[in-house]
Amino acid sequence: MAHPIRRVGFISRYSPVHCGIAEYTKMLISALRSLNPRLEVYVFSTDEATNEPWLDELGVNVIPCYPRFASNYSKMLDELVEVPVDVLHLQHEYGIYGMGREIIEALSEAKEEKLAGKVIITMHTVDHPYTERKDALKFQAALNNVDAVVVHSSLQEFELHIQGIEASKLHRIPHGTLINPYLCYTRSYLARSLGLQDEFSGVVLSVPGFLRKDKGIDMLLDALEILEDMRFTLLIAGESKDPEVHRLVENASAKTIIIERYLSSDEILRVVALADAIVLPYRDRRGAYAVSGILHLSMGGLKPIIGSRTPRLVELYQFAPRLTVPPGEPKELAKKIAWLVENYDYAVAYMTELYGYAARTQWIRMAHRHLELYQNLLDFKI
Repeated sequence: MAHPIRRVGFISRYSPVHCGIAEYTKMLISALRSLNPRLEVYVFSTDEATNEPWLDELGVNVIPCYPRFASNYSKMLDELVEVPVDVLHLQHEYGIYGMGREIIEALSEAKEEKLAGKVIITMHTVDHPYTERKDALKFQAALNNVDAVVVHSSLQEFELHIQGIEASKLHRIPHGTLINPYLCYTRSYLARSLGLQDEFSGVVLSVPGFLRKDKGIDMLLDALEILEDMRFTLLIAGESKDPEVHRLVENASAKTIIIERYLSSDEILRVVALADAIVLPYRDRRGAYAVSGILHLSMGGLKPIIGSRTPRLVELYQFAPRLTVPPGEPKELAKKIAWLVENYDYAVAYMTELYGYAARTQWIRMAHRHLELYQNLLDFKI
């Protein structure tokens, strides 16, 4: 007889902390609760926002119980004594949990003490042996100690398998996608909703998400200088994480509009709907495989996307390779932008396969695959 899932616990950063993992976890939980409104959900989160537990608008019990880069998770285990869960699911990122094995040991202890029926890790970043973070490889070697490992791309799946993780424990569930609800709104309305004047001219190119060096904004600005005879409005929207990137944007010769603050997923959807095209000229960290959440928010906007051929954008390369360019090549990026402007209708049609992928990876579908994984693990008997 199937063991019905009644209670799921997530270990993750969580809103209001400004973090892509926090947004990811909230969107996944929202979809899970849409599928099963009776599901009890607990988030065992960092204490960066507050030390006090609360009930959020989704009905999720959020329990802050450890600091970022914690070396001890005993308080989290104490909380689990009060609310044992069927499945305990860690949303792992090296920038939150570090490279120590303490969090894996805490998962194992939770299972041994019957505080969790099954324990799962989603690896949002998987490191290759060429990584500069050699301790990450030691962490990944310990992943066989959990019941399942979820990854978002085939690159991540194959890399962990090559590193010795049991194939039966690896589960590729793509990052979820939100189909943009703002596509029928006017540019004027969307601009006002974001606190902007309707002052756009020419082709509107948008770069949404945190402003960091690895986003390749310098490369995009160099590309637009090459295209000085074409009219563009560059809309850069996101919280600045690097003063140098801020300076580059301020001194740009292209017409640039900046929304320099943290944007919720809903606001990013409006930025995407407002633009003619999205440009993601990323540079990836050497030896690290991840998948871009911004790519999935952009895919749901059904607009052309130009991006670099990097692991974070592997899905763009798979489904729309003609709109990708080598990383760090502003001349190639300029050529691609010029081609897009001159062949816009064709570019929209060319993106059809990617739009189909966006529809197949909607959050409700990805949540169903998570629930299916949870149920299969709980039903499996050795």
